[in-house]
Amino acid sequence: MGGTRMYTKQALRELGVGPDTLSAEQLRQFDKLGFFIVENVLSKDDCQKMRDAFEQIHAAENEKGGHEVHVEPGARRLSNIFNKTDAFDKCLWIPEILAASAHALGEIKVHGANVRDPVKGYGQQDLHVDVPKKFDDDWWVVNSMIMFDDMTLDNGPTRVVPGSQWWAPINVPYVNIGDWEPQPLSPEDAARVPKDLSAPYPGEIMVEAPAGSAIICNSSMWHSGTLKKSDKHRRMLHLTYTRRDLPQQLLQLDYLTPELYNRMSPVKRYLLEIEPPKDGDGVLRQPKKDHRGWWN
Repeated sequence: MGGTRMYTKQALRELGVGPDTLSAEQLRQFDKLGFFIVENVLSKDDCQKMRDAFEQIHAAENEKGGHEVHVEPGARRLSNIFNKTDAFDKCLWIPEILAASAHALGEIKVHGANVRDPVKGYGQQDLHVDVPKKFDDDWWVVNSMIMFDDMTLDNGPTRVVPGSQWWAPINVPYVNIGDWEPQPLSPEDAARVPKDLSAPYPGEIMVEAPAGSAIICNSSMWHSGTLKKSDKHRRMLHLTYTRRDLPQQLLQLDYLTPELYNRMSPVKRYLLEIEPPKDGDGVLRQPKKDHRGWWN
């Protein structure tokens, strides 16, 4: 590297991601609709390996599953997954996810990674966006739902409102607001906000996708979970990338193990942001905890 710092385009190029990774149609869907689907990013064997890893770890953690981020009533969850197993590593380097994230965000890093399987009778959510924005194309996060099982109309599919990423943010989770202060809605935006956020919304789509696919979404698009009506599993990884100037959902340095560090190349460590802080690094680069890691 000749003493220079790594940057996203260089990192992605080393992982085989370039200007031709996404087709013109995929870019059109992502920019205009807010999402697109790529099938067969995982093989059947990959999906089985990841389902098995999820079940094994969740059996050990049970009702505490997901506690590093949050425990969700009505859903089986896992967080901090890369420090617990290498079974999910392949998800980090799916070219289309990396390309879409860099297209929307510029300089990127992993934001969060949570495996989730809703329970029958749960999953209904109000329409929301995951993150705020300060101007029209101020994108903060790209979320990819990587399916280990089929997503069908009866096992709680995600509903999305295509094109709504260009509208005003709605119902942003408090934990994601940061220093954002909502501005008064224009009459046009105010007219779009439904009285009942849980009710069907004009033009919404119930997303269906087979196991092994990735649903790649702009996190500023209006969306929500829906009621799971069947006992069929709907295990998926919510893998999010964010801008490098924004904090991670799970600060990887707080949980970093030597096993994870050693199996990642320098490029992958850069995208996970798991290199120990150096003098001159920005404030967001510092661990939340008073860190005395195994590298000291």
